[in-house]
Amino acid sequence: MQKILIIINDAPYGTEKAYNALRMAMTLQKEHKGIEIKIFLLADAVTCGLPNQKTPNGYYNIERMLKLVIRNGGEVKSCGGCSEARGIDTLEFIKGVKLSNMKEFTQWTVDCDKVITF
Repeated sequence: MQKILIIINDAPYGTEKAYNALRMAMTLQKEHKGIEIKIFLLADAVTCGLPNQKTPNGYYNIERMLKLVIRNGGEVKSCGGCSEARGIDTLEFIKGVKLSNMKEFTQWTVDCDKVITF
């Protein structure tokens, strides 16, 4: 089974990097059943993992997109140091998003066949 690591660095809204990363992840899951998706949230992207996101009708919602990736077998980790620096490490994250660390991030990088950065 091929493993793909997608790294997201930007906040969920303001740019479309998180949106495009999750579009890529969802399309990979839909079109290529034998692929394992791992997503690592770094820097301001750690806020992608927070629940209760409210977006206008017709506007993409990162929370819903992350939940779909997780429901379809994707694994999502959020950098603990980045979360701590932003004061959100003690907040509840979306179910399935887990706090992690650089050791695990580097292991994922080594274990995955491809690494894509947004």
